Amino acid sequence: MGVFVFLPLILPLTALPIARLAEQHLHPRTAARLLTAVAVILAVCSTVCLCLLVVVGTAQLPGNPLPDSWSDPEVREAVPHDEIAGKLSIVALMAVVLACGLTLHRDRRYRTRAHRALAGLGTSSEVAVLSDDAPYAYALPGAPGRILVSTGMLAALTDTERHALLAHERAHLHGHHHRLLLAVRLASRANPLLRPLREAVGYCTERWADEEAARATGDRRTTARAVGRAALVSGPRPSARTVFRGLAAFAEAGPVPRRVAALLRPGPPVNSWPPTLTSAGLAAIVAAAGAAASTFSALNAAVALFLVLEAATYG
Repeated sequence: MGVFVFLPLILPLTALPIARLAEQHLHPRTAARLLTAVAVILAVCSTVCLCLLVVVGTAQLPGNPLPDSWSDPEVREAVPHDEIAGKLSIVALMAVVLACGLTLHRDRRYRTRAHRALAGLGTSSEVAVLSDDAPYAYALPGAPGRILVSTGMLAALTDTERHALLAHERAHLHGHHHRLLLAVRLASRANPLLRPLREAVGYCTERWADEEAARATGDRRTTARAVGRAALVSGPRPSARTVFRGLAAFAEAGPVPRRVAALLRPGPPVNSWPPTLTSAGLAAIVAAAGAAASTFSALNAAVALFLVLEAATYG
């Protein structure tokens, strides 16, 4: 196997061109789901690879309870510099577990604190209007999901822009965008090379919500104004309501000028996949092929190393 055993660790380098093609040429809904799936698969393969490298690189150490067959020279030959790779993989795997654990803990803590604070306000409607001069609006996932909007934000928008803003936040809830964002956030913790996919999925979920808002209002230009004005008046994340400050973890606003520019153009095709014989269709095929090649190569390398260990154990 040689250096190919490390493929799952470095294949996420292909994430950037795939992300760029997907977010530019696919419908935001399709792009968000595709990129999330790719990120999760690559992250799982990367983590499994680290686990297997730990096994191969440390099985021969004194006192290790792993099967003696895993320290067989034939197994160690499959991994270049097996001892060094194994020890480094231990450190990397511990960092992955710690980072993912902290991310899940923070996510749960933010939601719990926010829902508890809302319960204290005594409001049970889907849209919770908070008496706060600081302009902000969030979609708070949960059961049920809630939309948090401040009086400062509502005062900064016209009636039609408020409709667009609420439709945007409602689209986040109905599309379960928080799940996609959490999945790619965990994936990027497992392998930092996946950060481009995290950023791309954040942008695509915002574009997805923008398109749903434009469909709900029937006016793309008004939605573009609402997006631009909300971003303009928001500025830095509000600090007046510290209990809701952590909700910024759910918000991936993305480049606002790009979102506004996209809304000022005709909407993306309703079909999930653009026609093949167009530049968008060809780019989409390249993006999908690149994603498939990356994930297949990562899976192949991880499975091959696992089969080597299995053969050594039962052979």
